[in-house]
Amino acid sequence: MGVHGHPLFGRSGNDLTLRLPVSFPEAALGADIKVPTLDATVTVRIPPGTPAGRVLRVRGKGVAADGDAKAGDLLVTVDVQVPSELNDEQREAVVALARALDDDPRAALFASTHDRRKPDEDG
Repeated sequence: MGVHGHPLFGRSGNDLTLRLPVSFPEAALGADIKVPTLDATVTVRIPPGTPAGRVLRVRGKGVAADGDAKAGDLLVTVDVQVPSELNDEQREAVVALARALDDDPRAALFASTHDRRKPDEDG
């Protein structure tokens, strides 16, 4: 007998996995988001500053293997959604945010003590 995949959940042992789409404001500011489980809906707290790919654990909301009294966990992977299109007002807001942040998320890529070349040097 074969096992068919679930449209929402994956499985890793007794743990269930779920990719949770969240907006940039929810990831940046934090949010309480309702997520489905196999038998109910639970609220997952997204802490402020949560990066894409962060895995949040909801204990006891996985599955129990045959003979196990304890269920696994629900592992929720945060999937920050980026809009594919912006209107003029939204674009201006993102540009203003970028200016206000004034940081370089890739700065550490070039901070190695072994390689002091600038990113545009071929060396």
